[in-house]
Amino acid sequence: MNILQKKERRNDMNKEELNNIGCTSIEEMITEDFGAIGTEERNSFEASCEAFIIGEKLKLERLKAGMTQEQLAAKIGTKKSYISRIENGHADVQLSTLFRIFQGLGRKVSFTIL
Repeated sequence: MNILQKKERRNDMNKEELNNIGCTSIEEMITEDFGAIGTEERNSFEASCEAFIIGEKLKLERLKAGMTQEQLAAKIGTKKSYISRIENGHADVQLSTLFRIFQGLGRKVSFTIL
């Protein structure tokens, strides 16, 4: 069976068939490692994921703007180390600061509450 056939076969499999051959969903793996939705450990994991995503988006937009962390920090009146901590998912950031950072990059921040 070639790669394309294997891919088509995998796409045709239902969840029960995947479980029978030892495959689990991402949700099941996360639950196994970090607990059920709503637990303290799971909430902490999800918060760190959100911080990582914001940091990656900031880094991407900063690089698109052709700016260094130092240049961005100077433009918005903060320190390079703070920009670095945000990009690495190691800093809690207030919404007002997040808006100011992305404005410094010529971007706008919007979000959806579900």
